[in-house]
Amino acid sequence: MDVDNKAEELASALGVTKQEVKADLESLLEFDVPLEEAAQSVRRKHGGASGGSSTPETLDIESISTTQDSVNVTVRVLTQGTRTIRYQGEDVTIREGKLADSSGTISYTAWQDFGFEAGDSLVIGNAGVREWDGHPELNLGQSTSVSMADEEVAVDQPIGGDSDLIDLKPGDRGRNVEVRVQEVESRTIDGRDGETTILSGVVADETARLPFTDWDPHPDLEAGANLRIEDVYVREFRGSPSVNLSEFSTVEPLSEPVTVSDSAPRLSLAETVDSGGLFDVEVVGNVLEVRDGSGLIERCPECGRVIQNDQCRTHGTVDGEDDLRIKAILDDGTDTVTAIIGSELTEEIYGGDVDDAKEAAREAMDKEVVAETIRSQLVGRAYRVRGSLSVDEYGANLNVEEFEVAGEDPAALATAALAEVRQ
Repeated sequence: MDVDNKAEELASALGVTKQEVKADLESLLEFDVPLEEAAQSVRRKHGGASGGSSTPETLDIESISTTQDSVNVTVRVLTQGTRTIRYQGEDVTIREGKLADSSGTISYTAWQDFGFEAGDSLVIGNAGVREWDGHPELNLGQSTSVSMADEEVAVDQPIGGDSDLIDLKPGDRGRNVEVRVQEVESRTIDGRDGETTILSGVVADETARLPFTDWDPHPDLEAGANLRIEDVYVREFRGSPSVNLSEFSTVEPLSEPVTVSDSAPRLSLAETVDSGGLFDVEVVGNVLEVRDGSGLIERCPECGRVIQNDQCRTHGTVDGEDDLRIKAILDDGTDTVTAIIGSELTEEIYGGDVDDAKEAAREAMDKEVVAETIRSQLVGRAYRVRGSLSVDEYGANLNVEEFEVAGEDPAALATAALAEVRQ
């Protein structure tokens, strides 16, 4: 069935105009949502059911799944954040966060202001259910009823959204943090409404360091400032959590400095990989292998990607620029990662710069001599490595900022770290 026929069918069933329904469908299809899944989302938005009984069940959170079209719940509001999104070409203000009951938690998005706040106990009727990031989420729209519960809903989770940086995960919304701004810069980007000025940088507390982006620049965000920032949301940036501020975020200077650790959390490689991505982490491991593509390499002058035979996948034939890099397999007995070491650290390890490497390659008539020299120095030795980790379908990559010989046994450290976590 094509979009036009599906829109007509839905409009008739939901009692809304075909034009409105078709616009909703096309908006979702632009993001490659399958037509039937898009149709279910439109049904839920307008208070319809996607099949089966139209009477919502009353369930606890643990029992909710994406097989339900809508549900009734009695819950406590853990967090509430506010931000503006672009929907069908218009700016729409939504409220979002986490709800809880004694059985668990669930994310929600409210498409209108129902007037509730973090800490409120609510009876919610006819909340739509959709899948978000692999889990069910409640959608509160025009057909949803919200009222205060007669009794407070008891929950084990903290209320209000105050969080340490180490505990933030992509998808978190309505969070509050107290941080010190370590780095900040102003940039102009091509936004959805043309050129937009944003702030980006790094914030830290006693538990971690994370990148941030302020989409509506707040003047108090200056390097060295100690701040309480309320109503932030968390996205994934290069595999790790990133703190995001909107026009609804509030920034207040703190009277006392935020304690910041100069060290990164030290984890086993298994913990690091299982995290799905970390902006700043320290590991100790043995170098098992220095991979192909290490040593003297060439990069595209336009995009900086590594090229072979003067061919860039994006820019075609280019005149490559020489550089140094190491891709090393690091192992601590629990897992492995690929440590990617940039030119500056590679020069220190190799004991020479790009010109020295080119001279060595000319004398040997083989560029591989540079990588072999690096292999002879690294393989079989243990190192302490600090950097940012990203994990994708191709594996785990650790972009290295610090690299030095370790005085500890990696396997013993990893075993101790895992034992501490299991306690």
